[in-house]
Amino acid sequence: MRKFIALGAVVALLGAAGCKHEPLTPFIDGPNPDTTDGCDPSTVYFQNEVMPIFASSCAVPGCHDAATAEKDVVLDSYLNIVNTGDVSPGNPGNSDVYEMITENDPNDRMPPQSSGITLTPDQINTIYEWIGQGAENNFCADSGPCDTVAVSFAEDIQPILSTHCLGCHSGSAPQGGVLLTGHQQVSVVVANGLLLGVVSHLPGYVTMPRNQPRLADCKVALIRNWIEQGAPDN
Repeated sequence: MRKFIALGAVVALLGAAGCKHEPLTPFIDGPNPDTTDGCDPSTVYFQNEVMPIFASSCAVPGCHDAATAEKDVVLDSYLNIVNTGDVSPGNPGNSDVYEMITENDPNDRMPPQSSGITLTPDQINTIYEWIGQGAENNFCADSGPCDTVAVSFAEDIQPILSTHCLGCHSGSAPQGGVLLTGHQQVSVVVANGLLLGVVSHLPGYVTMPRNQPRLADCKVALIRNWIEQGAPDN
């Protein structure tokens, strides 16, 4: 099964032209489950893979959340992404939201250079494939095995943090002063109990990812067991 990258939120992403885009296609605002035999490794699932990218890199105060709506673009939900991001199902090249993250001119590309955030090639390709596959509001309730015994920071923990957290917790001005860009930085929030507290939604902690559902049980278990194993840099 495809390993989903994963954790938190911050910074900008898009800024479509100056006009407000109108929907060209009637999109359905309700996830379409695909739970047959686990997740299809050839399918990109919006709720599992795409929404976390927008949530952590775009839909934040001052950028593309509902309150700010920079350039009339709001990227905090499926309907807002496909409508204000002018998504053309099956045609990434004709979708403003994809054009802006692949703009050749670095001064126009999103997220902006000043944010200190750069989408990875894998994240850009995930958005490309999702649009190419029809830009569906789908999700996958994976029924596959969850190996929490031999947990690796590089293979298991860092991908979770990359998808769900680095949008907010990287760059020159990370939210809350919390950096999660490498093992050394992550070790700080492991030692004070913050990482496990926020992802487990424990009482007294701000829940993370911000404005998103709790991480899948498997991902929380991976983080918990890695911490209990001494949070090694493995």
